[in-house]
Amino acid sequence: MLTKPKVNPWVIALTVTLATFMEVLDTSIANVALPHISGALGASQDESTWIITCYLVANAVVLPVSAYMTTLIGRKRFYMTCVVVFGLSSFLCGLAPSLPLLLFFRVLQGAGGGGLGPSEQAILADTFPPEKRGQAFALYGVAVVLAPTIGPTLGGWITDNYDWRWIFFINIPVVLLSLFLTNKFVEDTPAIKKEVAEARKGKFNFDYTGFSLVALAFGSLEVVLDKGQEDDWFSSSFIQVFLILCVIGLVGFIAWELYQVKMRRRPILDLRLFKNKNLSVSFVLMFLVGFALYATLTMLPQFLQNELGYTAQLAGMALSLGGLATMGGMVMVGILVAKVDPRYLVVFGFLLMAFALFYSTGINLNIDFWYASKIRILQSLGLGFLFVPTSTLAYVGVKPEESNDVSGMTNLARNIGGSCGTSLFTTMLARHQQVHQHYLSGYANAGNAAYVSRLAALTQQMLGKAASTVDAQHQALMQFYQQLHHQASVLSYIDILGFLAILMLLAAPLPFFLKRPPKGAAMVAH
Repeated sequence: MLTKPKVNPWVIALTVTLATFMEVLDTSIANVALPHISGALGASQDESTWIITCYLVANAVVLPVSAYMTTLIGRKRFYMTCVVVFGLSSFLCGLAPSLPLLLFFRVLQGAGGGGLGPSEQAILADTFPPEKRGQAFALYGVAVVLAPTIGPTLGGWITDNYDWRWIFFINIPVVLLSLFLTNKFVEDTPAIKKEVAEARKGKFNFDYTGFSLVALAFGSLEVVLDKGQEDDWFSSSFIQVFLILCVIGLVGFIAWELYQVKMRRRPILDLRLFKNKNLSVSFVLMFLVGFALYATLTMLPQFLQNELGYTAQLAGMALSLGGLATMGGMVMVGILVAKVDPRYLVVFGFLLMAFALFYSTGINLNIDFWYASKIRILQSLGLGFLFVPTSTLAYVGVKPEESNDVSGMTNLARNIGGSCGTSLFTTMLARHQQVHQHYLSGYANAGNAAYVSRLAALTQQMLGKAASTVDAQHQALMQFYQQLHHQASVLSYIDILGFLAILMLLAAPLPFFLKRPPKGAAMVAH
């Protein structure tokens, strides 16, 4: 049964969204600062990428165990502990004198941040009545979708105008405010208090075996996804080892958790919840939402900067307009989700995403800023229609005491989906660039009149800058192949967009496998 909070529920919603926004922001804010960080700490570019990977690995490990930790110490205390760890490690990241120490502090930061999202979702589910939960999840969705959108722009601006260390220091005032407000307004529900009391009475023992296995499984998976393309996937013994460790950890974790249930002990992750068809299908849907979100979020700024020569700040501005569209869309969906069958909203969201991605395949080297903004706005609107109703559908048929487990699973699905989407984009771009470049190079021969004419025109342009005709020809040839490389890249981006569009189209019927929510309520916890 829902317990009425002592203060306005929206005060609680805004309170718990603060730290979550900063946590999600930190998944992307450091990306554009990597060259500055590697230069300041004497690290190579490859070594600096571990700054991103370490955070994601620690984040992925903590996500599925957040409900377990809530049982151990209570949801409010666990949430505030996560905020403290996140804030303290952010401060230490900003002070780090060397790369190894920075990586260590980023692991702590990711571990602290990993528990914030699931805890916030569970708090929202317990704070709001079923007919208003969609609006509450819309606020959470804005934080999750908007934060990684503005992260690269904010990180670039801070790094260019101040110092890279400030991308970590800006977390501190938000953390302090979050701690104050959480302590004042957020309370554990009677069900949570009872569960903690029973756990302590039964001399609750921390499951070190289960935690080690989940850390091995999801930590190894993140390493495989983040380093796969760089190390040429399964031809690398490094990737093979981590893939084997991932499989061992995952199989061992599932077997151990089922054994814990059999022995009537509290499992780290209650896998029996996957018997709930709504949760199982919502897990897949949230994976696809994360997949599309992070794949497109990585793709557009890279295309604008590498192929069209945009600055990081200008590329970020194109993304930010999409963020505004997402905010508006989620507010609208938050209202509709209590009045319209959320399954229809999810279907519409996937169809809108498919249309937006098909429309995006019209990109070329001559598009302007407003065209780039328009395709991002269309994509963002589609994502806005996906996140909120998918989150609400995941809780249909879920008991109040299971809300933490559900939120941990859906956040894990989104994060793994995001890692897979980013990894697929990176791999497809590299592989398809080679294919298209090889194909286009086949037309660059003396028998092709268009090639000969184009090369002659470029040579003529270079004559005024070159020392001799031979130098002009060499410069013209270099410029031609540079243009050919850009064209091959554009074709690769189009391939990826087309693939994502088909994936979104195929996903559109999946919501009909979900149990229809009771009439008059978008989500009811039974």
